[in-house]
Amino acid sequence: MSNSSFHDKRRDFVKQGSMLAGAIAAAPIISRANFFSGSDDVIKVAVIGCGGRGTGAAVQALMSKQNVKIVAMADAFRDRLDECYKNVSGELASAGAGTKGTLDVPEERKFVGFDGYLKAIPLADVVILATPPGFRPIHFEEAVKQGKHIFMEKPVATDPAGVQRVLAAAKIAKQKKLNVVVGLQRHYQDSYRALFAKKDMIGDITSMQAWWNNDGVWTRPRKASQTEMEYQMRNWYYFVWLCGDHITEQHIHNLDVINWFKKGYPVKAQGFGGRQVRKSKEHGEIFDHHYVEFHYADGSILNSQCRHMPGTSSKVDELLVGTKGKIYCDAARITDLRGKTIFQFDKSKERNPYQTEHDELFAAIAKGEYKYADAENGAYSTMTSILGRMATYSGQIIDWDKAINSGLNLHPSVYAFDAAAPVNPGPDGFYPVPVPGVTKY
Repeated sequence: MSNSSFHDKRRDFVKQGSMLAGAIAAAPIISRANFFSGSDDVIKVAVIGCGGRGTGAAVQALMSKQNVKIVAMADAFRDRLDECYKNVSGELASAGAGTKGTLDVPEERKFVGFDGYLKAIPLADVVILATPPGFRPIHFEEAVKQGKHIFMEKPVATDPAGVQRVLAAAKIAKQKKLNVVVGLQRHYQDSYRALFAKKDMIGDITSMQAWWNNDGVWTRPRKASQTEMEYQMRNWYYFVWLCGDHITEQHIHNLDVINWFKKGYPVKAQGFGGRQVRKSKEHGEIFDHHYVEFHYADGSILNSQCRHMPGTSSKVDELLVGTKGKIYCDAARITDLRGKTIFQFDKSKERNPYQTEHDELFAAIAKGEYKYADAENGAYSTMTSILGRMATYSGQIIDWDKAINSGLNLHPSVYAFDAAAPVNPGPDGFYPVPVPGVTKY
């Protein structure tokens, strides 16, 4: 099954069922009080963000073979929360009596509004963070503060200031021995784990390529009754403070794979991008294509491309070239430099990685084990994508250290539907778009 197929199934919240990079050595079993709020071995879950990804993650948590109970839900919008509740209920009914997971969210534990997460998080042992990415830093901070285990979707921020907040909270999560899994699911995918274990077969990695090219995603038209803030929240994919642009929201998967196999992060980036096809009012301020050249400390270069253009060829994949061979990630194959296959993973044995990441997280929590600390890598891979975006928006060479320490914060000062949005349309209804050579950082 291709990576793009996995992505499609994730959006449709699959119901079926890395430690290599994100895991740390398992600590001895800790007091059960650190893992459960009650004495009945039921793992209580709060879902923060009830869109398609929140729904999918909720279902996968309930299908994890552990005694999982969703006890609270929060979303900025009531209709999204109600739809999520209905869909999760339907998935549970379809799964049948063999499922241990239960949904127990009465009206008093359904929280709506920007502050709903503050009411939902204290009720749970585990928190699922699946709102638009721009809110991830403040939600992660609160979950860590409350001492909760966490599954959070990628990316974990949309700007350098947010990355720094996640890194600071990640340190506290480690001190508290809180399991944290980030939805960079290739770390939990059997074929990628097998390739990583065999990567020395290609020698030293000297160059890399990564692609996320496809048609793009949904738009949500503006309604006359909406404030600017509500419209941007509803149509969040097209606003950088909420989404990060598609180089951050989607292409992060491929960039993260390269970082994982390289065991490091780039030191600088340069590239280009723009809006050639996707440029209506509903498409906000983001680009429809990015090409970035990422430089790593050892001199190796990643050539990275992502594109949202209907009717163009699709490719979601990574290629690593070494002194002795090549790794073709989507094909799960390693060859020598002449093209002879020297390792092939049997993809018919591939488990669903989106389910696996939940299975492993909840199994560790059920056993009282501390195994997963994905937040730091999630933050650095998020920063990799932001570095690339800064390079394409500005047309300049962007240095990692300067970028991550820049303090750049894209967020509003107040989160409220009647508050000022960080970016606003002009008189013609179009939003300002970054211009390479003009946009500064």
